[in-house]
Amino acid sequence: MNALRQELKPRVGFLGVGWIGRNRMEAIVRSEQVQVVGLCDPSADATREALTLAPGAKCVGSLDALLDLGLDGLVIATPSAVHAEQSLLALERGVSVFCQKPLGRTASEVRRVVDAARAKDRLLGVDLSYRFTTGMRQLHERIQAGELGHVYAVNLVFHNAYGPDKAWFYDPRQAGGGCVMDLGIHLVDLALWTLGFPAVEAVSTRRFAQGRPLGSREEGVEDFASAQLLLGTGASVQLACSWKLPAGCDAVIEAAFYGTKGGAAFRNVDGSFYDFTADVFQGTRRERLCTPPDAWGGRAAVAWATRLAKGERFDVEAERLVDVATTLDRLYA
Repeated sequence: MNALRQELKPRVGFLGVGWIGRNRMEAIVRSEQVQVVGLCDPSADATREALTLAPGAKCVGSLDALLDLGLDGLVIATPSAVHAEQSLLALERGVSVFCQKPLGRTASEVRRVVDAARAKDRLLGVDLSYRFTTGMRQLHERIQAGELGHVYAVNLVFHNAYGPDKAWFYDPRQAGGGCVMDLGIHLVDLALWTLGFPAVEAVSTRRFAQGRPLGSREEGVEDFASAQLLLGTGASVQLACSWKLPAGCDAVIEAAFYGTKGGAAFRNVDGSFYDFTADVFQGTRRERLCTPPDAWGGRAAVAWATRLAKGERFDVEAERLVDVATTLDRLYA
């Protein structure tokens, strides 16, 4: 009976099983929503470690071979340059996709993937993982309920004192951009998602590489950027992100919202990449909503796997991925 139950679960493959791929695999395996049937990664060491999580999975040498295993879903954790192409190949074969961010380097790449998911009626997910922290979910719920009144100011920062350790992150053709594409995507998504995706009416931005101002996206990848978004609601969104900023700690991460009835903030604790608090404010008074620990890292992946197991197909909310990508394009214009 247990074997039959396992066989009835959706068949999922993993394309890319480096650290982030294995982390998401561990969360999905633990959820018991799907069966992991295939792996593909050029690194023998990464594959060996992944097999400890899914010992029954078959190791193959290409995406085509992975899709030939008869997958229902594919989890993609590869370099950004190939996300859109790989997602399209899977969707065209009728396979649902969960992809690391960014789904594409430009809005046009993202649009093609979303259109393919719609045409094939397949579930599409992207690992915008900060939405799934307990703190941001509580702030989202309260802001959507109107507890802050009219939100007129938003301040977001994501400073990573180290920066990526893979060479492709520093190639604008492969990565599509620097810290804005890597970190700013989370800030833009959190602002728009929390406020219900209002229109972005105007954008201004400044990007720098080692203190040198950048113009076009092709000039090089930025390691610091600041921007302002003016929303159709009248709200002003200020954001800043960076790699290797001398901030005195490992990371500075914050999403703060200020409205006519109060404020709220999601902030990391003591420079941590993983531990967060969330608070709401009334004048000088503060109410703490949540504190660490919070095992949020794999929740987006598990949510996708759970929906896949329920037989869910294309969700029109995937169109919001295009909204985020379009805003990022404007930050690079």
